[in-house]
Amino acid sequence: MTIVSTSTSSVLTLSTASDALAAGAMTSTELVQRCIDVADRHDAAVGTYITRFTEEAMQAAAVADEVRDAGGSLGPLHGIPLGIKDIITTSECPSTAQSLVLDPAWSNGDAVVVRRLRAAGAIIMGKLTTMEFASGLPDHEREFPIPRNPWALDRWPGGSSSGTGSGIATGMFLGGLGTDTGGSIRIPAAYCGITGLMPTYGRVPKSGCVPLGYSLDHIGPMARSARDCAVMLGVLAGHDPSDVTCLDVPVDDYPAALTGDLSGLRIGVDLSSGFDAVDVDPALVPAMRAAVNVLESRGAEVVEVALPCFDDVIASLLVTNSGETLAYHRPDAQSRLGDYSPSLRLSLPGGSMYSGADYVQAQRFRRLAHTAVETMMSDLDLVVTPTAFTGALALDGLTRDLSWFTKVNTPYWDAVGNPVISVPIGFTADGLPLAMQMAGRPFAEPTVLRAADAYQQETDWHLAVPPISTGEQP
Repeated sequence: MTIVSTSTSSVLTLSTASDALAAGAMTSTELVQRCIDVADRHDAAVGTYITRFTEEAMQAAAVADEVRDAGGSLGPLHGIPLGIKDIITTSECPSTAQSLVLDPAWSNGDAVVVRRLRAAGAIIMGKLTTMEFASGLPDHEREFPIPRNPWALDRWPGGSSSGTGSGIATGMFLGGLGTDTGGSIRIPAAYCGITGLMPTYGRVPKSGCVPLGYSLDHIGPMARSARDCAVMLGVLAGHDPSDVTCLDVPVDDYPAALTGDLSGLRIGVDLSSGFDAVDVDPALVPAMRAAVNVLESRGAEVVEVALPCFDDVIASLLVTNSGETLAYHRPDAQSRLGDYSPSLRLSLPGGSMYSGADYVQAQRFRRLAHTAVETMMSDLDLVVTPTAFTGALALDGLTRDLSWFTKVNTPYWDAVGNPVISVPIGFTADGLPLAMQMAGRPFAEPTVLRAADAYQQETDWHLAVPPISTGEQP
């Protein structure tokens, strides 16, 4: 067992909190109040929330307790406090996408995923900080909170699901929704030391989510553990006709897949792709090798691989995302460019530098890449790589160009659409979390979650808490 000095056995995960609620060891009202108290102490410093639903959450908690006292159940998330990234609509207030540009009238009640969470008994604690329109970098020119990393307040929590990552790490809620177009679930999961799952493209409906890249966007769960993500995905997944990209594929029993046994799995490990573009933290490769050893100890067979066409796949994602982002924003950018954040003012015009032919070629290449990955994985169940090459980046070192993008290792999987999870695996010498990601075949989320959970049964990295909140986790 790997024990981290900053971990604590008293930390509640979504799953252990659910067990405690069911056993009567605590009430939902008590749990929600504890989360509110943590936010009262730390939100001003960490910048997790855009809007808090304190009164509504306490009312929902009281209802959850009444139903439980009467012997009823609201579902697998009965009484569990969650947060929602502020590009996903909720009935309590309009979504802002952390922008002055988005028309508040765009919001219209709960997004499909939020509706599903509530139906499963979840309590929505508020709307969480992001980057403007889930793109770009922190904006110091607007009145929105600056998201900060709870492990070091001068560091970025990652984007764009920034508040979801920092809020879970500090204990303001036990899980939340993120979105992922180039890594926006997995980057903050890695930088904040939690777990984040990007499902297969089309696995979870996106209706009610402000788009960034139409053919790249995913909604997925973020929480402390893979088991938590499995519970949430079981609620989120499934076809909905309101989203034409959402596929009608049966929903698996994800928690049932978490056997802890990896016997029979063949895992490819890539410790080469992307490494030549950045100074890799010295602690990363040893941490990766130690993590892979854990997978082997659980029964997996491990082989070395290299992701096919790595640099070209990244290029195809950048062309695709630039074109699709500009397609959505062109009307506002033509008349209100000055209302956008500095990083978007810089990046939006870049979409016009690519032609329609460039976009078509990018889609043709993505199809070739998808086939190449399918061929590579014909005798592999999973591919393991680092999630990022360093710990969390310094806020004052972020630049408005894409140079920071070479320091993360997430975009490849958005381009091809496979499911991938990020889990913490250790720390840098400066005490910043490091992470690995495990990608599976399309709709093989049970295998991805099984491997991540088996790893977390053997390690405690996902239970580590940042110094700002040591002893204050719910």
